[in-house]
Amino acid sequence: MGSFWQIWSEGDAIHRVVASVLLLMSMSAWVLILWKSWILVRARRDLALAVPAFWAAPDWAAARLQMDALDREQVALPLLDAALQTPPAGTLEAAGDVGAQLTRRLRDALHGVLTQLQFGQVLLASIGATAPFIGLFGTVWGIYHALLGISASGSMGIDKVAGPVGEALIMTAAGLAVAIPAVLAYNVFGKWVGACEAELEGFAHDLREMVLQDHGLRSA
Repeated sequence: MGSFWQIWSEGDAIHRVVASVLLLMSMSAWVLILWKSWILVRARRDLALAVPAFWAAPDWAAARLQMDALDREQVALPLLDAALQTPPAGTLEAAGDVGAQLTRRLRDALHGVLTQLQFGQVLLASIGATAPFIGLFGTVWGIYHALLGISASGSMGIDKVAGPVGEALIMTAAGLAVAIPAVLAYNVFGKWVGACEAELEGFAHDLREMVLQDHGLRSA
């Protein structure tokens, strides 16, 4: 910690900007990691409860109430609402095949839910990809700045070089410390979102079959 504050106090404007950017990226990444962990854990748990409760309900109204109560993150409920939606009369949507209408509404609802679940993934990927290079830039600049100071003092002993260069290398370590949690979280969240997507696709398929059967139509 002392080295960090020493680098901050002795560094120039560019060095401080690099440190500030890394600090901002770290704070953003951790806020996003904690928030998305909470959201995705709840979404997966809710899916595991809401979908079986939906199929166990005696009718559409009871199924809707069950899902509304259990689906706290609103990941499966939009699919159900899309399936039960009636298109406005006199529109091209209403004039189309019932199966095609249903497929389009379910697809659009699924895309909306996935967009909601994937929110923040781009930021995590960007932080994971750029933070090491930002830290490396800070190290290179710090070494250059330190060597200029050593050259100006006229003393080039190893003891004079090792200290400033070692302190500059802290920026590389800081960049890695920011990037590694972001990359790990991005990979874990991608797996969780993929599991939710597979569950929702299966639910959408079964829901489509159920609605078509309710309309007395055979699945295409």
